[in-house]
Amino acid sequence: MKLGKRWLPAHLLVWTYAGLLIVPLYYFLASAFKSNEEIFAHPFALPSSFGFGNFRTAYDSADLGTAVVNSALVTVLALALTLLLALPAAFALARSTSRLASAMEKIFSLGFLIPTFAALFPTFLLAAATGLFHTRLFMVFFLPATAMPLSVVILVQFMRTIPREMEEAARMDGASTYTVLRHIYIPMCLPGIATVLLLNFLTFWNEYLYSLIIIGPDPEQRTVQVALPTLKAITGTDYGVLTAGTVLTLVPVWIVYTVLQKRMQQALINGAVKA
Repeated sequence: MKLGKRWLPAHLLVWTYAGLLIVPLYYFLASAFKSNEEIFAHPFALPSSFGFGNFRTAYDSADLGTAVVNSALVTVLALALTLLLALPAAFALARSTSRLASAMEKIFSLGFLIPTFAALFPTFLLAAATGLFHTRLFMVFFLPATAMPLSVVILVQFMRTIPREMEEAARMDGASTYTVLRHIYIPMCLPGIATVLLLNFLTFWNEYLYSLIIIGPDPEQRTVQVALPTLKAITGTDYGVLTAGTVLTLVPVWIVYTVLQKRMQQALINGAVKA
């Protein structure tokens, strides 16, 4: 009984915080089914109808179908390239005990200190010099570079928890370095890999500044974050349509988040059972 009273303030804080999150989420979803008049007259009331007119208008006006495909293409390829570069780098740093490896790890950590906008002008010049300005391909190469510090630091910490005896046993069986990475470290680092994928997916999908400048407003190449603001000009600031368009672009984020959350839980449970 005493323990329950002791935890009462914590429960109140948790439910208060949950309420602060649910109220704006409800307002956001309800507004997607309303007209401007309904949003301003009755902001927290239920929509008079749950038709999908706003969603169709947003989809057609901003050409969200093409924008979603572009965002998915850039994000998936950038994520694949990030893992392709970060996994071997983290593997080498986690296994090495030399001063050079320690210095390299600190250099990766310094990447957190560089503001995103600080590299805007050099990136613009690099895109122009390589002939990849106004292309999605440059973003596929650029985004992994911005994600390497976080990805390497996270993966190094996960890989250091793997006992060296497992690698030594594999070496005695004739396993190569690539085999050790593929069959020992990667399967046991699935929680870390899922974390890297989730964090970088959210960053890549929501990237706006570089996508606007490097890819540009071309409807055939622009991403969802560049396409969404066009609804304001096209529809005369119809907030119901704008909200509906935002909801459509958040569906892939919700799907990926749900899938990776389950993968992370499964990996953690499997690791606990093996241990």
